[in-house]
Amino acid sequence: MIKIDHLVKHFGDKKAVNDISFTVAKGEIVGFLGPNGAGKSTTMNILTGYLSSTSGSALIDGIDILESPMEAKKLIGFLPELPPLYLDMTVEEYLKFVYDLKDCKLNRKKHLAEICEVVKITHVYKRMIKNLSKGYKQRVGIAQALIGNPKVIIFDEPTIGLDPQQIIEIRNLIRNLGKDHTVILSTHILPEAQAVCDRIIIINEGKVVADEKRENLSNLIQGNRRFEVQICGPQKDVQSALKSLQGISKVEYLGQSDLESNSFMIESEPGVDIRKTLFYALAKNNWPLIGIETMGATLEDIFISLVGANKKTDKTQKSKKKQEGVK
Repeated sequence: MIKIDHLVKHFGDKKAVNDISFTVAKGEIVGFLGPNGAGKSTTMNILTGYLSSTSGSALIDGIDILESPMEAKKLIGFLPELPPLYLDMTVEEYLKFVYDLKDCKLNRKKHLAEICEVVKITHVYKRMIKNLSKGYKQRVGIAQALIGNPKVIIFDEPTIGLDPQQIIEIRNLIRNLGKDHTVILSTHILPEAQAVCDRIIIINEGKVVADEKRENLSNLIQGNRRFEVQICGPQKDVQSALKSLQGISKVEYLGQSDLESNSFMIESEPGVDIRKTLFYALAKNNWPLIGIETMGATLEDIFISLVGANKKTDKTQKSKKKQEGVK
């Protein structure tokens, strides 16, 4: 459905997007993650036809956005970070205005009613946009993106500035839209991608540093392993003993797991298997080990690891180039 091939974008001497390639299949919800300034919004703006690329291509259902922009844009619904709303219009006036701009051929009354039902704004249809809460303004922004039944919907930071309840509602809405549309969610909010997306693409300094199914991302990083353990024994004594064990880099008390045992998070040093050491140390003190369970890496752990590794690689390459220049 979407194919980005060797995409490059320069702003003067700055390379905002640096040879990015990826595809998105029909019906996927893909998270496009990266720190601020990573190139996320630039890529989204090229994909939606707001910007031209320096080189490379962006195809929507086989149509090149640069060569056939009008045809490609008919397949895209886009909600930028700042929703393109006219505050002095009612919701009805605004959506009819967008409908006309898009030259939509569907039955207008029926189509807009269906969209309002999907995004749950039917009861504010006659109200002025300026009088709506930020959450409802965002819903109106999503509604305009859905006009024309686009095959692809792109969201750029859709929950910025919303309260917790509004965030949950918008995430649920995006998840439901993924049933009938291909969705790209550009965000720097890690829990958002974890809650909504099937697949995660991580970009840093204009380059893709990861592209994996959400459940496979943890396979990309190697290093510290974390376990949750339940141990029968005095909490302070056990915690002190765990901290003294060779190969354990971190110990955190999680609370009582039952009346007799306490739960701890323990983290091993990179490449060290501490399970045997742990078992013998507990046996020596007559503290029964009730349970041990591997704790998977969070999306935040993965993000920090991959972005940090990319920065180190770039610094090493720059250093080598400087040394070669001196020679």
